[in-house]
Amino acid sequence: MHSLLLQLKTLVTLLLLPPAGLLLLSIAGLLLLKRRPRLARACLIVGVGSLWLLSTPVVSDALSAAVERFPALDLNRAAGAQAIVILGGGGQRAFAPEYGGPSAEPLMLERLSYGAYLAQQTHLPILVTGNGLEAEAMKRTLQRNFGIEVRWVDDQAYDTFENARNSVRQLEASGIDRIILVTHSAHLWRALREFSAAGVQVVPAPVALLADRERPLYRFLPSVGALARACAVLHELLGELLQEFLSATHLRRQ
Repeated sequence: MHSLLLQLKTLVTLLLLPPAGLLLLSIAGLLLLKRRPRLARACLIVGVGSLWLLSTPVVSDALSAAVERFPALDLNRAAGAQAIVILGGGGQRAFAPEYGGPSAEPLMLERLSYGAYLAQQTHLPILVTGNGLEAEAMKRTLQRNFGIEVRWVDDQAYDTFENARNSVRQLEASGIDRIILVTHSAHLWRALREFSAAGVQVVPAPVALLADRERPLYRFLPSVGALARACAVLHELLGELLQEFLSATHLRRQ
């Protein structure tokens, strides 16, 4: 039942957020053209126009800047940290023929690559947290691509709340209460709050911080990458609202 509810939550989120939500709005506009032409035009303008704007780097970067709350990690601030926690997310392949096993996809690989770099710099052990195959792909990718053995694996986490709760349980058993937390910059604020509420001190280590990616002219032209960044930001904003609601109503506790 728990897994079913989480899958339902994921489905609803995907349908509400871009690009699916805006595409559905545009389709509704097409269907209403004959019966409600004014409403139909409004739906089409909002749907197609918003999709275009979110696909431009100038808009997606502005959204990214609005949710990035932490600068790049200064390793001097990581003094006293006892472990590195890398959060799942970003996708994986169940079987990558070139590797003969599961593998992380590009967004997840960004987190793993930075986590591996931090492990090499600090010599701290790593915990990976995700669900099922996701956690296995993280572990295997770190072993195979970076030569790093993962000390702890949480493969039962289906959202950020469970990432924090499950990870802290394992870490506390090893006497660890201060961690370096690796995830994408847009996700870090929400993740840090969940881990802090679970009872550990967190040193934020953001991945994929905002930087100049396109020359000025191309910042106004739609691209797949810009849309992906905008959608990720909107997903996090929705997640933050849900987090605030659950905290205020005490519907979910560690």
